[in-house]
Amino acid sequence: MNSEIIDLTDWLKTPPGAYLLGWEGTQFDQAVSDIFGYYALQLGLPELDALQANRMPHKWLALTSTPSESMVSPSQKSIIHGTAPKVVSSRRAALLTDSGALPYPESSLDLVVLPHTLELGGDPHATLREVARVLVPEGRVVISGLNPASLWGLRQRRGHFYQRLGYDKLFLPKTGEFIGYWRLRDWLRLLNFEVESGRFGCYRPALSRQKWLDRFNWMDSAGARWWPIFGAVYFLVAVKRVHGVHLLEPAWKTRPVPTAAPTAVANKALASPAAPHLDLF
Repeated sequence: MNSEIIDLTDWLKTPPGAYLLGWEGTQFDQAVSDIFGYYALQLGLPELDALQANRMPHKWLALTSTPSESMVSPSQKSIIHGTAPKVVSSRRAALLTDSGALPYPESSLDLVVLPHTLELGGDPHATLREVARVLVPEGRVVISGLNPASLWGLRQRRGHFYQRLGYDKLFLPKTGEFIGYWRLRDWLRLLNFEVESGRFGCYRPALSRQKWLDRFNWMDSAGARWWPIFGAVYFLVAVKRVHGVHLLEPAWKTRPVPTAAPTAVANKALASPAAPHLDLF
């Protein structure tokens, strides 16, 4: 890996970056295609169009910044102004915002997607709290992140060790910090999210050249079967639960008409006394 690659946008142009985006793009398309509503937001990673398969009428892309950053990176500036060359799917961002203070009212969005947003942000806890605030009850959040318990995570930790010795051997960009899959599930549970589905992917080793990645393509099917939790990236869908809130069903939905309870009807023959029988003859 080229030691000069320190920006995520540059790393996504490399063979392992394209491999990662390809797998994640398929997962996002499958996950968001059946999520319905009116308003959806993608927070971060403009190189991946995570909402392209979603059919909501209002969809936005927002780039994230933290209050401690004095300026936006050059790659993000070019995407904001629409001058970036297309890596995979660089789209013009609707706004630049702090991920811990989204400019949306409470309970206003139906879907929020976070492609590597938590690990690249300054405060992942604040980002998740803000997502929980802006989502409607039963709204969905879709998250992808790099798995520290993987071959890629092992390569990155080894790179940090070599950096302390004066060498630059990082496989992934320098920015960001891995967040474990089970750790993230605990965070979501504390915010009243229920994880609907979760999976891992990208089981090939941390290799920089395309020909070596192609030689290990068999590990994707083998890894999903034999070591499923050690994929380089995880992907999960969670729904916001609000206790005591029930969704209203559409007015056009037919309901079964309740049958009337049986009522007792008096029998006139039994209710009135029998007339005396007169024998005239």
